[in-house]
Amino acid sequence: MLHTNTTPAERRRTFREQLATGRLLRMPGAVNPYSAKLIQEHGFESVYLSGAVLAAELCLPDIGLTSSTEIAARAQQVTRVTDLPVLVDADTGFGAPVNAARTTQLFEDAGLAGMHLEDQTGVKRCGHLDGKTLVTRDDMVQRIRAAAGARRDDDFLLMARTDARGVEGLAAAIERAKAYVDAGADAVFPEALADEAEFEAFRKAVDVPLLANMTEFGKGPLLTVRALENLGYNIALYPVTFFRLAMGAVEDGLRTLAAEGTQESLLPRMQTRSRLYEVLGYEDYTAFDSAVFDFTLPPGT
Repeated sequence: MLHTNTTPAERRRTFREQLATGRLLRMPGAVNPYSAKLIQEHGFESVYLSGAVLAAELCLPDIGLTSSTEIAARAQQVTRVTDLPVLVDADTGFGAPVNAARTTQLFEDAGLAGMHLEDQTGVKRCGHLDGKTLVTRDDMVQRIRAAAGARRDDDFLLMARTDARGVEGLAAAIERAKAYVDAGADAVFPEALADEAEFEAFRKAVDVPLLANMTEFGKGPLLTVRALENLGYNIALYPVTFFRLAMGAVEDGLRTLAAEGTQESLLPRMQTRSRLYEVLGYEDYTAFDSAVFDFTLPPGT
């Protein structure tokens, strides 16, 4: 009800154990705490918090305008409601290496299972847009070392994201990834790989867990779970899928309401009141107060 049944330390160990099996973890991006609860109910293994989604919720572009404390606060709301491990987008670490260190501890305190840091400059952009600018490999190594050294829980997963494929080419991205692993990264997120052959080349070259970003409208293909399993990837990420679906539904609803003057035709597409209350565990709160759930729902709600 009010909280999860597991501790952050347990969820971090679970995440490590899941990655060690070599099986592919499916990781949908949560839009909010409620959607994280739904991700767990539908049998997925892990949850993601996208920096792009967190920025978009604030009606901001994904260019590094959000702060580490804003994201940590949102993350804590999500980790409160799900027993699944949650991985968060830490962007560039929000400043100098010392900022990356502080971010690591903020995110540990928020109950997260891990985070990923990227090698873009402070004025960053979506990984599937052109015109990205990278810090030097040595600067990113310092960023990772600072984050790794700040960890108080060794099970907190530190993942390095490299955006070098679209800037310096595949070979340079692989060499950067190797350097980041040597600096303390536990896993690697190669962003914006162009095709299945590049996914395969990365897997052959880098011997740590790898994340495949299956974002829509991007530079790369939308590979199936089976294809990613055959390639030997460890995480299939769907970062913005459900935000896009939700906002598409909101726009459709607004158009319908404006055109028809009533939401009547939208009812079959809505989550019902009874399903909402089921997800919230409304009835379970009577264990604390019998007056909370002492009503009967109207038929069909």
